[in-house]
Amino acid sequence: MAAPILHAQVAWMLHPQELVERLVVLQSDLFQLHWHSLHRMLGLQHEEPVQPNPDDNRFNDPVWAESPTWDLVKDWYLTFTHRAQDMLYDTPALSARERRRAAFWWRKWLNAVAPTNFLWTNPVALRKAFETHGQSVMSGWQNFIADVQAGDVQMTAQANFEVGVNLATTSGAVVFRNNLLEVIHYTPTQPRIHAEPVVIVTPWINKFYILDLNPKKSMVRYLLDQGLDVFITSWRNPGPEMAETRFDDYLLDGVDTIVRVAREMSGAQRVHAVGYCIGGTALSIYMAWANSHYGADAMPVADWTLFTTLVDFRKPGDIEVFIDEGSVKHLCDQMGTRGYLDGREMAAAFRLLRSNSLIWHYVVHGWLYGESPAPFDVLFWNMDSTRMPRAMHSWYLTELYLHNRLVERGALTLAGESIDLTRITQPLYAVAAEDDHIAPWEQTFHVMNHVAGEKRYVLSSSGHILGIVNPPVKPPKRTFLAGEAHRADTPGAWKDRSPTKAGSWWEDWMAWLKPRAGELMEARPVVTKAYPRLADAPGTFVREA
Repeated sequence: MAAPILHAQVAWMLHPQELVERLVVLQSDLFQLHWHSLHRMLGLQHEEPVQPNPDDNRFNDPVWAESPTWDLVKDWYLTFTHRAQDMLYDTPALSARERRRAAFWWRKWLNAVAPTNFLWTNPVALRKAFETHGQSVMSGWQNFIADVQAGDVQMTAQANFEVGVNLATTSGAVVFRNNLLEVIHYTPTQPRIHAEPVVIVTPWINKFYILDLNPKKSMVRYLLDQGLDVFITSWRNPGPEMAETRFDDYLLDGVDTIVRVAREMSGAQRVHAVGYCIGGTALSIYMAWANSHYGADAMPVADWTLFTTLVDFRKPGDIEVFIDEGSVKHLCDQMGTRGYLDGREMAAAFRLLRSNSLIWHYVVHGWLYGESPAPFDVLFWNMDSTRMPRAMHSWYLTELYLHNRLVERGALTLAGESIDLTRITQPLYAVAAEDDHIAPWEQTFHVMNHVAGEKRYVLSSSGHILGIVNPPVKPPKRTFLAGEAHRADTPGAWKDRSPTKAGSWWEDWMAWLKPRAGELMEARPVVTKAYPRLADAPGTFVREA
């Protein structure tokens, strides 16, 4: 945190002419602000000299504009905030990456000291305290104590949810279990199903039930209702005993294993694979590995689908502020001591990327307004974090995020095979989300530049989760762009020629996937003699704390 900010300050001190020019601009801003302040103190209306960014909801309450006093508090804060951010982004003689890192950490501090975050400088909190005769302050104190005891700023009422009761309720069975994962096979909901099954590789940085939250939001249930036969990974939440588990293990004992189980249970020669986030990265590596290991004629995957997946980590978004040689070494040293990365640390890092909406919003509403967190299944899932094994995560951070070796042909060797994405010729359907701060859509698009074969790319509205958990509803809530992609395409060129459609991309995906999934046949039993019921869905691994 300190290094990039210090580098930026030294750079400005070494460029006094540029610094003076920026101070002159700031002086002009302050003159406009003084002129606005004078008008407001005289009770006169005057055009705002500075406006919050479109996605900044902190000053939405009318009191910030109607009251001259609070209007001035807001305007002075925004003026200095915007100008400081602009200066950091334009720091001379500093690399673009260092400028972004400096601006990021300075922005986190500016967000933390916003007047909305403190009782005596938040007029909405003061109004609530007056209207409730102090009860909101007492309730806020109780919420603060509860968060301290929980070790986190809680985003939702966790007591309202229980996995297997009102989350992850789709009927099915665990049909395979090893030390790394449980394979869940879901009970068909249609009398006739497509012959070739769908295999979903979920991310192991969170639990699988993001795709089976409740009947209305469940992608799993939607696929079943479409007449598809569905298998899904439920990963173990690793402890110190799994410290030496490698990415190779996730490849062989995870992805290759669920593909084998689905093929053996269904009798199909091929499956249709789906990967989400890091599960999609693992699937991408598996596709390259399997094309080399099995050969084109015996390839067990007919086509593949990616959700918000990075294979090119050159510009991974705001998460890059945490990724450099020093920070990766620090994380690896921590994991070396414990044998894993605590899931709460990773969750905190991702929340810090959007600190206003994922941290300070809940501080203000919980601690200052005294509001109890509302029950929200997505936020409950988000707080149900998992750990990362030391060996796997160290490799993942170093080889992919730090050195970006996945897109180098033959730079990685996993499970005995050289990894080359250009070997992948199976049709690809890839989905990204335009507001994704974890896997920026322009960067996820680059998978199109590295793999051969037919490719269709989809850009959904919303973010990393709600862009994917996006069931069809009437009237439509969201939109998406969809179109064929070519290996020489840029994100901008693809976007310019792709039409915008209202509704959910799930329907577009089904139009692409179902004709490829084989003929209709009588639905199979959920368990067999070779693969008996080990537990009812959602299984046992998903309940591990």
